Amino acid sequence: MASRPLPLHPDFADAEIYVDSLLTFATSCELFQRLCGGVHILDFFTKEPDLYSAVLPSKWRSWFLLHQVSDILDLLMREDLHQFEDIQPFQGDLATSPITSHDQFNGIKREWRGHFPPPRSLLDYIRTIRKHSLDRTFRVKDQKGITETALSRNVSVGMKPKKIHEVENFAKYIDNLSSEIALTSSQRITHLVDFGSGQNYLGRALASSPYNQSVIAVESKQLNIDGAKTMDILAKLTEKEVIMRNKKEYRMQTLQGHASTPLEERLQRLPAKSNPLPTPKLQSSDPPRAVTDRGGIQYIEHLIQDGNLSAVIDRIQGVDAELTEEVISSTKLDLSTSAASRAVNGVSLNPKLMVISLHSCGNLVHHGLRSLILNPCVKAVAMVGCCYNLVTERLGPPTHKLPTLRSSTLRLDRTSSACDPQGFPMSERLAKFESDNEEGVRFNITARMMAVQAPQNWTATDCDSFFTRHFYRALLQRIFLDRGLVDKPAEEEGLDVGGSPRGWTGAGEPILIGSLRKSCYDSFITYVRGALAKLVNNTARGQQFARCMNDLTDDEISKYEEMYRDKKNELSIAWSLMAFSAEVVESIIVVDRWLYLREQTQVKDCWIEAVFDYKQSPRNLVVVGIKE
Repeated sequence: MASRPLPLHPDFADAEIYVDSLLTFATSCELFQRLCGGVHILDFFTKEPDLYSAVLPSKWRSWFLLHQVSDILDLLMREDLHQFEDIQPFQGDLATSPITSHDQFNGIKREWRGHFPPPRSLLDYIRTIRKHSLDRTFRVKDQKGITETALSRNVSVGMKPKKIHEVENFAKYIDNLSSEIALTSSQRITHLVDFGSGQNYLGRALASSPYNQSVIAVESKQLNIDGAKTMDILAKLTEKEVIMRNKKEYRMQTLQGHASTPLEERLQRLPAKSNPLPTPKLQSSDPPRAVTDRGGIQYIEHLIQDGNLSAVIDRIQGVDAELTEEVISSTKLDLSTSAASRAVNGVSLNPKLMVISLHSCGNLVHHGLRSLILNPCVKAVAMVGCCYNLVTERLGPPTHKLPTLRSSTLRLDRTSSACDPQGFPMSERLAKFESDNEEGVRFNITARMMAVQAPQNWTATDCDSFFTRHFYRALLQRIFLDRGLVDKPAEEEGLDVGGSPRGWTGAGEPILIGSLRKSCYDSFITYVRGALAKLVNNTARGQQFARCMNDLTDDEISKYEEMYRDKKNELSIAWSLMAFSAEVVESIIVVDRWLYLREQTQVKDCWIEAVFDYKQSPRNLVVVGIKE
C-alpha cells in the first residue's frame, strides 16, 4: 500500500491543502488558462496582434531574446531555482548586452548563463507550476517471495524496450498489490481483468511464471485477440492446434471436385493444450496469493462503454461451472440459492476481480474506476491512463471569465458541448468547484492534448524536429489565410488572444493534413508541396485547394519562410511554456480520478503513485482503489 495518497511536492504536507491550492490556481491564474487552452499553433501567424505578444508579459519576452530555447527549457524544468533567491532579477529595462559573472548589483551577483537572471514574475510562475505538478519519481519496491521479475524472452516477444519496462514493473506492482490485499483483508483476488488488453502483453506476463495469475483479457477487436493468442503460443502459455486429416481421402475429395462437402466433417481436430483459468481452491487456509500455482488467460471480446461489467462477468462464471457442480454434489448445497451468494466453507464460488489497465485511452480509465462501484465482485482497480485528448467533457464547453477563451465555432465545439456523463471531471469536487461565478473545472481539447506531452524528456534533436514541424504547419496556415482557404480567426470585443473549447479560433472546418513522409520536412518548400499533394486529393475540398494554390511558386513559399523566420523562436518558446504548464493539467485530471474514488462510500482506500520511470514512460501514474 502507498505511504501517502498523493505524490506531492514538499511544499504540501496534506492532500486536502494541495487539492484546494491546485484548483484555486488553475481557475484563477489567467496566464495559466491562456497557455493551457488559449493558444493554438494554427493561430500563431494569423492573429493580430500576434499571440506571442498578446499572451506573454513584456518582461518575459525581453528576457527570452537573450537566451536559446534549450536554456529556457532548462530553466523551466531542471534548473535549481534557489540560486535566484539572492540575485537581482531582470527588470526588462536594462541593457540587453551580455554581462560577465563579475558584474555586481548592490554587491550581489546578477548573472545567469552570461545574461541577466530571469524576471521575478517568471520565476514565481515556474515555482507555482512545479509545486502543483505531482511528483513523478519512480521508486522501485521490493517484492516478497519473487526473486526474478525480468520478462522471459518468450513472454517479451513483440515488445519494444519501453513496453518491456512498463510490463515488467506493472506486472510486479499488480501481483504485489493483490498479495497485499489478501494479507490485509478477506478479499483474495481470483482474477485480474485487463481493460482494453490489445495484444495482451501485460496479461501474458501476469499469467506466466513467476506470477501465474488468472487473467481475463477484455478487448473489443477480434483481430487483436487473434494476434494475442498467437503470441500466447510463442510464450508457451498454449500449444498450437494440431489438425489430423486422412491425406489420401482429402486428396481424392479435392480431385473429384467435392468442394461442397464440408471438410471439417472429415477432420479430427486435436484441441490445443492450453492453460485454462485455474479453479480457485476452497481451503480456507490458502496462502494469500491471488490465484493458484497455475496461471491462465481467458479472452472476452467486448466493447466497454461504461462501468457495468455484467456482460463480462457472466462469461467468467463459466470458469467456475465445473467447480460449482462438483462442490454441489459433494456438499449437497441448496440449488435454489443464488449463484452470486453460494459459498462453501466460507469461500465464495464467485470471482473476486481486480480491474487493471496499462495506458487506457480516454474514458476507458473512467469506466474502469466506475466498475469498482457498479459491480459487487470487483474488489479493486489499478489503472494507468493516457490520451487525455480523447477524454470527453462532462460539463460542456469551457465558459472561462476570460473572453479570450470563449468561442462559438466548429465541430469540436459540438463535441465539447455534448455533456457526456462519462467524461471529465469524474468527481463532484471538480464538477461543483466554484470560482468567479463559474461552477466546475473544465479543460478544452488543446489543454488536454498538451497534457500528454513529456517536455522533461525532450532532447535537442526532438526539439529541433517538432519545433520545425509546428513552424511549418503554422506558416502554411498563414498561406491558406492569404489565399482565401480559411477565414481570419474570429474577433470579439476584448479579444486579445486565441482560444475556444477546441483551442483554434478559426472559422469553418479545420484543415487536417495528417502525417507526411519524412522527406517532406527537409525544407518548407517540400513540406508545402507534400501537404498540397495530399490535400488536392481530398474528396470534399480537393478542387478548391487545386484552384487556390495552383499558381503558388517556390519563390513565394521561400519568401513566406524568410518573412516569418524570426518568429520560429517565439513559437518554440510558446510551445515550451504550454507543455510545461500542462503538467498541471495532467495532475488535475489524475487527481480528479482519485477524488472520485475517495467520494465513494464503498472504497476503503485509494491513492496515486508512479509505477514507471518517467524517462522511459512519462504517463507513469497509477490510480488505485480498494473496496471495503
